[in-house]
Amino acid sequence: MITSPQQEAVDAAITARHSIRAFLDKPVERADIERILAVAARAPSGTNTQPWKVYVLTGQARQDLSDAILAVNADPEQARQHTEEYAYYPREWVSPYVDRRRKVGWDLYTLLGLTRDNKAGMAAQHARNYRFFDAPVGLIFTIDRIMEQGSWLDYGMFLQNIMVAARGRGLDTCPQAAFTQYHRVIAQQLGLPENEMVVCGMALGWADPACIENSLVTERVPVQDFAQFRE
Repeated sequence: MITSPQQEAVDAAITARHSIRAFLDKPVERADIERILAVAARAPSGTNTQPWKVYVLTGQARQDLSDAILAVNADPEQARQHTEEYAYYPREWVSPYVDRRRKVGWDLYTLLGLTRDNKAGMAAQHARNYRFFDAPVGLIFTIDRIMEQGSWLDYGMFLQNIMVAARGRGLDTCPQAAFTQYHRVIAQQLGLPENEMVVCGMALGWADPACIENSLVTERVPVQDFAQFRE
């Protein structure tokens, strides 16, 4: 099979992407962010509905949102009053999904030297989500509540395009469902209209190569485990 430089570049941008959980204190140019979003917006959507909306947070705006969420998250009583608005994960975990979930969690905690009895350490690591892992750019994604499941599928392609376009520019990302728990805090902080629902967040920036957590690359099952070829 002969490959072209273009094919290799696209494949590299896709396969080199993995979730980054520590970023350098190095800004990302606004022009680069705008170009990434413009490229990502070429994602397909049913009847070209383009159901995505993005809030790009940098500087004080990013810090203010993080501070507001962390203030609530630090108080267990307050935190329990905040729940996700939609079910991202299954309500009942079964194999092989629960096994993969556990593995990635413990692979990360092992790298960070966190043991099973170190609940405070694990909570602190989880709370780093709400600082966008110190990335210079935080993205919050919303969708109009009137949109149905098909639009959420379209939205996933848009999110993937952002991550691949970022990787093609040497930038890194971490998509973050953790933000959905605090959708009410986000709505208040960003002044979201009633019809907008938080989909997820995403950190965007330059990976810090000195941080061991960034060495974690999750496994993928081989093609023959999930694909059937019929002739």
